[in-house]
Amino acid sequence: MQSENLKLVNSNVLKLIAILSMVVDHIAVGFVPSGTTLELILRTIGRLAAPIIFYLIAEGYFYTSNVKKYLKRLFIFAVISHFPFVMYFGISWFQGTSVIWTLFLGLVALTIVQKPSISVFDKVMFVALCCLLAWMADWNYIGVLWIMFFGVFRGRFQLQILNFVLIGIFLYAIPGIYTSGLNSVFRLGFLLVIPLLALYNGKQGRKSKVFKWGFYFFYPLHLLLLYILKYYISI
Repeated sequence: MQSENLKLVNSNVLKLIAILSMVVDHIAVGFVPSGTTLELILRTIGRLAAPIIFYLIAEGYFYTSNVKKYLKRLFIFAVISHFPFVMYFGISWFQGTSVIWTLFLGLVALTIVQKPSISVFDKVMFVALCCLLAWMADWNYIGVLWIMFFGVFRGRFQLQILNFVLIGIFLYAIPGIYTSGLNSVFRLGFLLVIPLLALYNGKQGRKSKVFKWGFYFFYPLHLLLLYILKYYISI
């Protein structure tokens, strides 16, 4: 059992850490030479962002008063974020899309598995479909599975982390390192998020529209600004 006295981190703090980590990671991708020690350090730090957001999406499912509005909000920002994402990372319009699409599909998967009226077989098929639809998105099916298991095992931290580690090691870290060698060893940085999640107290912190909406607007905006900066530096 975790000591309640040690749970000092609320969701607002986790969001700030995720945002800072995300910016560090995206700066490393666009401005730091590949294969350097600096890139390795920055991208390792960047591994904190996605797992934190996935965890908070699962938490949000249980706190939201309207799941449909939650899903609609994620879908809208997935569409908005697609364009700055492909522009900044220099890919074609249909080659990939942002992590917001993964968040949307992860929440869809969690919503489905939480419905007792749906059979186990149908749940498995729906989750598989969500994973397939997320295939080209940032963090793809890995994010979908993380969100789903964070939600399914909510309140059972050890099971949450067990599934988090197994999925991260076997579906994310090992395949990446096998394909790209030691240049992808930074992927193991996802493990650094575990102490932060262990400190999470299940509380939101100070209620604010900035914290509620900040990530949604910040994500496409920071990619657009980084794209503009990268463009002018290359001139």
